[in-house]
Amino acid sequence: MTESDILGILYQAFVMALRLALPFLLVSMVVGIIISIFQAATQINEQTLTFVPKFLAILAVMGILGGTILSMLQDFLRQMMNVIAGG
Repeated sequence: MTESDILGILYQAFVMALRLALPFLLVSMVVGIIISIFQAATQINEQTLTFVPKFLAILAVMGILGGTILSMLQDFLRQMMNVIAGG
């Protein structure tokens, strides 16, 4: 296995991590911005107010995209096992 093969695997792992984390990060960011606008409009300065809506939004995304994320991880694991078995 050459250095370019290893770098290719690392690149694929980085892209996979980004693809898996991006929906959760985007939903968390959007919910945080909405809560911040609400807090600015009502002048409520409670720092813990954002936790529960973000948590529920992330759970909803996990429920909606859970199967897709699992299949992406399975495909990536199979691909890595083939690379390892192939030499």
